[in-house]
Amino acid sequence: MSLSFSSTSLSFSESSFSLPKPTHQCSNFHTITYASNSFRSVTSVGGSTFCRRFRGFKLWILDTLNFQPLKQPNCRNHFNNDMETEGSVSDSSHLPDDSKVASSTESPSLLQTIPLTAPMDVGKEPSLCIAVIGATGELARGKIFPALFALYYSGFLPENVAIFGYSRKNITDEDLRSIIASTLTCRVDHQQDCGDKLEAFLDRTHYINGGYDNKHGMSLLKARMEQIEGRSKANRIFYLSVPQEALLDVSSCLASNAQTQKGWNRIIIEKPFGFDALSSQRLTQYLLSKFEEKQLYRIDHLLGRNLIENLTVLRFANLVFEPLWSRTYIDNVQVILSEDLSVHPGRYFGGYGIIRDIVHSHILQTIALLAMEPPVSLDGEDIRNEKVKVLRSIRKLEPKDVILGQYKASSKDKVDKCLDGPTPTYFAAALYIDNARWDGVPFLVKTGLGLIKHQMEIRIQFRPVPGNVYHDCIGHNTDRATNELILRDVPDEAILVRVNNKVPGLGLQLDSSELNLLYKDKYNVEVPDSYEHLLLDVIDGDNHLFMRSDELAAAWNILTPIMNEIDKNNISVELYELGGRGPVGAYYLWAKQGVRWVED
Repeated sequence: MSLSFSSTSLSFSESSFSLPKPTHQCSNFHTITYASNSFRSVTSVGGSTFCRRFRGFKLWILDTLNFQPLKQPNCRNHFNNDMETEGSVSDSSHLPDDSKVASSTESPSLLQTIPLTAPMDVGKEPSLCIAVIGATGELARGKIFPALFALYYSGFLPENVAIFGYSRKNITDEDLRSIIASTLTCRVDHQQDCGDKLEAFLDRTHYINGGYDNKHGMSLLKARMEQIEGRSKANRIFYLSVPQEALLDVSSCLASNAQTQKGWNRIIIEKPFGFDALSSQRLTQYLLSKFEEKQLYRIDHLLGRNLIENLTVLRFANLVFEPLWSRTYIDNVQVILSEDLSVHPGRYFGGYGIIRDIVHSHILQTIALLAMEPPVSLDGEDIRNEKVKVLRSIRKLEPKDVILGQYKASSKDKVDKCLDGPTPTYFAAALYIDNARWDGVPFLVKTGLGLIKHQMEIRIQFRPVPGNVYHDCIGHNTDRATNELILRDVPDEAILVRVNNKVPGLGLQLDSSELNLLYKDKYNVEVPDSYEHLLLDVIDGDNHLFMRSDELAAAWNILTPIMNEIDKNNISVELYELGGRGPVGAYYLWAKQGVRWVED
């Protein structure tokens, strides 16, 4: 008699699980109970613990497969609860129906499919395998492996974790360990047992040479994982750190050859997520034909910054802010991200530009988290449901509301020869959210490469006080009349509140002062890298900072009109000096919206 699940047919017999007879008797079985959790709860009353578990397990198999009709619904439900876990490789034929029972006896025996040397460990916690596809690339060496080690060192990875590197290079396990060892560092604030932890992490790191046939390479990866996992429940994470042109082949071979059937599978995909709306839609359709939506984690490392993760806490855990969070009290919102000369511009080459690289994911996701309605819970899907409502409410951009720029090369008045035509390296725009909460409030975006300094902050400017009795003291200085909430990530992480205050002394003189929460003064801890935050979210199954397919489509709908105008050369790209403040046109855009430009 056979049992079919997850496209694998296994035959069970009493001899398949035969064990050496113990010296004592194990035959006193009064009761056998079992629960639907991967056979962990197989127990009995009487006899030793060892005999009770395995004899009870044998009797359950014989009772279920040889003496009980397979058509019983409770048997089907029992296995569905076990095997249809998140992202497991499955189809509609987990169990044979009545028409399949007759032919099921022809399945191969368990001895032919599972070695007897692999014991069934019913009490072990699920193992975790993390595979980095593209393990010898710059991103993997510089960010992914260090983040994984930081999580392991801090105790956020399970003890039975295994790390796998996969690429085309012909190297060994020791070669990979040598490559990544130089990039691994321990926390500054606690360095105890650093050497031991480093050695233990490297011992758990393995390498797979995938060659140029990913189908064969993924089969090798799966076999190596199974060798380490044994027969316990197993979960797997696949980080696809590969070029966009290799994504489809790698994901297809992964889906059919490397997923586990004994737990969940989660796939991390690096941005950009397509080149435009059409290519993104095709990529999404292809991925959803291979995986479920809940398996896909589209990662943008900037969304792992503490500033972004703190947005929902600041809004929904503080009564002082939530009542003010609407068009009634907020005049404008500014989202600023500027990169200085130290940032290599390579990611803007090849036509992607700053719109596809920064605006599509990071900027629009920041606005969505800032402007969304309160979710019904902190569940990732509930938060993503509210984010996509905001993105669908953002008005499509028009050329008059956008300023594009491109930095000049070092030679006078010439565009960098590495840039592809009018590829923007600077983007400023006024976005509007057409809903009841934000109608008429401009969300001003300013992001660029090669500017005067690295800056990342959100500025929320409130409306003037109606009928302000201190108008004579303030005069025409609108800076004093404006309260402002500043959420800063770079250069120094801080929360600032600008309020009006009386200057001490005789007379009545007002001053605009900042109430300052500077993180480096308040919290004496080392801030984890954003990749650590996001990788831990993937392990925990928290997907609220990862873009869902409908969020992708909504973001492209906002930006597509501008991208079409760029392709048609209908929108000018203003040149600006490296190390400067960006295009002059951005100043006029701010003034057009009636908003004070904040100098760097």
